[in-house]
Amino acid sequence: MSFSSVLIQFLNGLASASSLFLVAAGLSLIFGVTRVVNFAHGSLYMLGMYFAVWLSERVGFWTAVPLAAAVVGFLGLLIELGLLRRIYKAPELLQLLATFALLLIIKDAALWAWGAEDLLGPRAPGLAAAVEISGGAFPQYDLLLIVLGPLVLVFLHLLLTQTRWGLLVRAATEDREMAGALGVNQRWLFSSVFALGALLAGLGGALQIPREPANLNVDLTVISDAFVIVVVGGLGSIPGAFLAALLIAQVKAFCIGLGFSKATLVVEFIVMAAVLVIRPRGLLGREATIPRGPGAEEPPLRPLSPLLLRALAALLAALVLLPLASDGYVLVLLTDVLIFALFAASLHFILGPARLHSFGHAAYFGLGAYAAGILYLQAKLPMELALALAPLAAGLGALVFGWFCVRLSGVYCAMLTLAFAQIAWSAAFQWDGLTGGSNGLVGVWPAAWLASKTMYFYLSLLACALAIALLWRAVHSPFGYALRAGRDSPLRAEALGIDVRATQWAAFSIAGLAAGIAGALYAFSKGSISPEAMGIPRSVDGLVMVMLGGIHTLTGSVWGAALFTWLQDAAARNVDYWRAAIGVSILVIVILLPRGLATLVQKRA
Repeated sequence: MSFSSVLIQFLNGLASASSLFLVAAGLSLIFGVTRVVNFAHGSLYMLGMYFAVWLSERVGFWTAVPLAAAVVGFLGLLIELGLLRRIYKAPELLQLLATFALLLIIKDAALWAWGAEDLLGPRAPGLAAAVEISGGAFPQYDLLLIVLGPLVLVFLHLLLTQTRWGLLVRAATEDREMAGALGVNQRWLFSSVFALGALLAGLGGALQIPREPANLNVDLTVISDAFVIVVVGGLGSIPGAFLAALLIAQVKAFCIGLGFSKATLVVEFIVMAAVLVIRPRGLLGREATIPRGPGAEEPPLRPLSPLLLRALAALLAALVLLPLASDGYVLVLLTDVLIFALFAASLHFILGPARLHSFGHAAYFGLGAYAAGILYLQAKLPMELALALAPLAAGLGALVFGWFCVRLSGVYCAMLTLAFAQIAWSAAFQWDGLTGGSNGLVGVWPAAWLASKTMYFYLSLLACALAIALLWRAVHSPFGYALRAGRDSPLRAEALGIDVRATQWAAFSIAGLAAGIAGALYAFSKGSISPEAMGIPRSVDGLVMVMLGGIHTLTGSVWGAALFTWLQDAAARNVDYWRAAIGVSILVIVILLPRGLATLVQKRA
C-alpha cells in the first residue's frame, strides 16, 4: 500500500471509531451505573437514524440530528421509568430477556411507522464534497466525525469529573448501596444516566444517515459492535470504550485496505477473544460488583417428584399416540418443539447448575447441523451415520471454546462465548466450498424409512427425550453436585478437592454435544442449513426459552421452549407485527413471573 492509501484508511478508521464510540459510550455509561446489559441499545441507535431521516425532510439536516437525539433520549427515559426500574435487582439474564423484548417491539414499531424499505438520508449541507489529502479524496463529513468523537469524550470526562451529577454517577458506579445510604436518589440518577446513554445512541444513529441508509437490520449489527467495544475497553469505562473503538475501527479499516474485506465480519470478535484471554477485564476494566437481589438467589434444583415423573410419562405416552390423530403440520411443529426443547435444556445445563452465561450457544447447534449436512452431502455417509457423528463436531467445538470461556465469569464469559460463536458463524457464512456460504446447504434429507413426518417425529422424540433425561440425570449426579458447589462457593469447592474449572469445562463440552444433537436433528428435519442456525438471534432464542420456563427449575427450559416455539409460530401466522406480539408477551412474563412459568406451577403444586 502507498502512503496515500495508508493515510486514507487510517482516516477512515478514525471516522468509524467516532461513530462506534458514540453508541458504545452510551452503553458503557448505562452498564457502569445501572449494571443493565441493554440489548435494546442498538434499537435506540436505529430509531435515531429513522427520526433523523424523517425530520430532515421537514426541518433540515443540522436541526434534525440534535432533535432526533433528543427524541431518542426522551424515549430512553420513558423506557427506564416504565420497565427497567422493575428489574434492576433481577439477574443479568432476566434483564437481557426484557431488553431483547424491547428490541422486538421497537423493530416492529419502526416497521409500522416507516415501512420495510431502506430510507436514504440527505447529504450534510456544506459538507457534501470531498477534500484532497495526500493525493486521495476524503469526505468532508468524515472529517467532522473524526473531530466529534474526541469532543464527546472530553465532554463526558468533564461531565463526570467536574459536576456534582458526575460525582454521584461515579459514586454509584463504585458502590451503589453506599451511595444510597448517603442519601443519593438512585432512581432519578439511574433515569438521567439511561436518558443520556439513549441520547448518545440516538446521536450516533442520526449522524450516520449521510453515510448509510436507515434500515430495520441495523439494530443487531450495532449492538453486536457496541458489546464488543464495551467489553474490549472494559465494562463501565468511557476511556476504555474510546480506546477499543479506535482499535477495532483501525483493524477493520486496514483489513479492507489490504484486500481482506471478508475478514471484517469476524475480525472484531477475534480481537475481543484475544483481549479477554490476555486481559479478562478488558483494556481498562475493573472487577464489577453487581448487587444480587432476591431475584438472583440460586435455590437448589429439585429432583423430579413422583407426581412430575408420572406427568412426564403421561406426556410421552400422549406424544407417542399423537400421530394417530394429527395432521402433518402439527407433527412438524412438534418436531421443532422437541428439537428446541433439547437445545434449551443443553443451555440450561450450563446456565443453571454451573452459572456459565453463554450468549453464543447457537454455535454448537449450528456446528451439529453443518456437520450433519457436510457428512451427508460431501462425505456421502448414510444419513443414520451422519446423524450419529455430527454431534461430535459440536462437542469438539465446545471443548476447544470452553477451555477459554470457563476462565472468565459473568458478562465477560458471556461475551467471549459470543465472540467464538461469531467466529464460527463467519466461517459458515464465507466458506463457500464447504458450507455453501450465505446460501447454506440444500438437500439434507433423512433416509427413506424416516422420510415420513410421522417416522421422523418418532426419531426426534426418542433422541431428544433420551438426551434430556441424561442431562437431568447428570444434574443430580455427583458431577452435577460438583458443578453446583463450584457455582455457589468456588473457594470451598476447591478446598474440598474439586477442580472447578475442569468440572465447568466438562459441563460446557457436554452442553455443546447435546446442542449438536439438536442441530443435527434440525438439519435433517428441514432439509437445508443456513448460517442463521448459528447466528446471534438463535442464541438469544435459547436464552429466552430458558428464562421463560424458569432457570431455577429442572424442567423449565423444556416448557419455555415449547411455549416460545408455539408462540413464535402462532404469532408469525396470525399477527402482522408478530415480533412486537412476542416482545409484549415476554415483557408480561418477565414482570409478572420473573422466575418463569415452571416456578409458578411448582409453587402451586
